[in-house]
Amino acid sequence: MGGVRRYAVAGFALALLSAGCGGNGGEVESTAPAAITVTSQAFAEGEPIPQLYSCRGRNVSPPLSWSGVPAQASALALVVDDPDAPRGTFTHWVVADFAPTVTSLGEGEVPPGGVQAKNSAGNPLYTGPCPPSGTHRYRFTVYALSDRTGLTGGADLDEAQRAIADHAIAQGTLTGTFAA
Repeated sequence: MGGVRRYAVAGFALALLSAGCGGNGGEVESTAPAAITVTSQAFAEGEPIPQLYSCRGRNVSPPLSWSGVPAQASALALVVDDPDAPRGTFTHWVVADFAPTVTSLGEGEVPPGGVQAKNSAGNPLYTGPCPPSGTHRYRFTVYALSDRTGLTGGADLDEAQRAIADHAIAQGTLTGTFAA
């Protein structure tokens, strides 16, 4: 009995640890071409994201810039996610329906006119990298949309991901890393 109990307690503890960065298992599944180039003054492709933009820092979004948005885009969306989370992709930020003329964001800025949907933690805001262990990849993806999604502030994450995927005509991703 003691051995079974020990395994049950260990299993419960493992479930609690992995829940801290568990995702909803979903992500924006778009087949839109990668025509947009996304960059940051804070980190380069494949490089570490500075602590300032994480749960151990100020937990603000990093500055981002992008180019290559198709002329026919009616709106843009930005999704930040961690595909390496223990329980599936963890979405850290979703902002949709901002103007296609926006080409950059400063540190901690929400795009003007953007609608923030809930992230995997259930909050309509940016939540910085905070892996429970190891080194994780964080994808900052800008989507050009054929039309506005019609989402409202605090929209459900699954609904937002579907709406973005349904309207995406181009995309581009900057990937950074962060270690526990």
